[in-house]
Amino acid sequence: MRLRAGDVLHFAWGALHGYPSRALLMLLAMSIGVASVVMLTALGEGARLYVQGEFASLGSNLLIVIPGRSETAGFNPSTLMGETPRDLTLEDAAALRRSHLVRRVSPLNIGSAEISRQGRVRDTVIMGGTAELLQIRHWRIAQGRFLPAGRWNRARPVAVIGRHVKEELFGAEPAVGQWLRIGDRRFRVIGVLESEGRSIGVDVQDVAIIPAASAQQLFNTRSLFRILVESRSRAAIAPTRKFIVDTLQTRHQGVKDVTVITQDAVLATFDRILGALTYAVGGIAAISLMVAGILIMNVMLVAVSQRTAEIGLLKALGADRREILGLFVGEALLLSSLGAMAGLLLGEAGALILRQSFPELPAHAPLWAVLASLTVALVTGVLFSLLPARRAANLDPVAALSGR
Repeated sequence: MRLRAGDVLHFAWGALHGYPSRALLMLLAMSIGVASVVMLTALGEGARLYVQGEFASLGSNLLIVIPGRSETAGFNPSTLMGETPRDLTLEDAAALRRSHLVRRVSPLNIGSAEISRQGRVRDTVIMGGTAELLQIRHWRIAQGRFLPAGRWNRARPVAVIGRHVKEELFGAEPAVGQWLRIGDRRFRVIGVLESEGRSIGVDVQDVAIIPAASAQQLFNTRSLFRILVESRSRAAIAPTRKFIVDTLQTRHQGVKDVTVITQDAVLATFDRILGALTYAVGGIAAISLMVAGILIMNVMLVAVSQRTAEIGLLKALGADRREILGLFVGEALLLSSLGAMAGLLLGEAGALILRQSFPELPAHAPLWAVLASLTVALVTGVLFSLLPARRAANLDPVAALSGR
């Protein structure tokens, strides 16, 4: 007796069709395992890509100057209070422009204040910056213009607002040229941002941007929240960082009391963390595939005992040990394939629901996770079917025909 691939497939399909409850149970177990791998890796990959997008929105070749020496400061009460040995000032930011390595510099203040116009009131994130902030952050203007260039220490009553702020305060009316109140001060709107999305936790459409000096007056402070520095090229990032540290150390009486972080360094750290997390959750989900394989083995062991007469008949007709082995392995392979495909569809549907529920999260399963889950499902199904298949192949034909 010589079995062809079509015969094996027909035999396997008949076995599944003859025991629908058993087949459905094994398909469900395998599909849940594959779907878990696809959905969890899609979630991890989506988080990684989201963080990449957040840092990309900061601009290229960016260095961020933070007050305080985080590498050596350790833990102390002043850390919790946000106190540093010396605050960053507008003069510090201006000093960083004195190098051919630096393309743009923008001091930055961030706070929250009540913004109002003609009885319409809302709390808004207020950013203090300069004209260079637009190019550094790669924002676009929909109407009007951005903050004017000029002396940084000159406070001007002008503001650029995000689209949501414009819609809530002005509705369909034009905003450019109109006055609004931020805190206890009046500002004239000179521009409306076109850009969308979030930038390090701040929705660009929900901000009001005013000159840095005006922000210092509004929040009654001389210190800066950050200084954003854009180097002229990627190759210039390292020497620019050294220039920043040396310049501020000289200005701060020889004390290194600032931290300079680069976009690439922070992004690489997050990328490693979230990449490892994606592998970890994928591995945890893959355990469910092993459970599905054990279920296949147990169910097929029961199936062998139920089909001993059938196996005996096949042997009586001339099927040898290898062909019996192939029949049961083929059945397990068919089960694993159907379960894996059903799980893939279920996992992609789950990832789609995630993307619809959280549009900012690009939850797409990476190709390696899809291929790995399908491969593990097939290999698991085959490996765990070998024991029942060998048991069936080793049955004595006469004893099998008699049902023993």
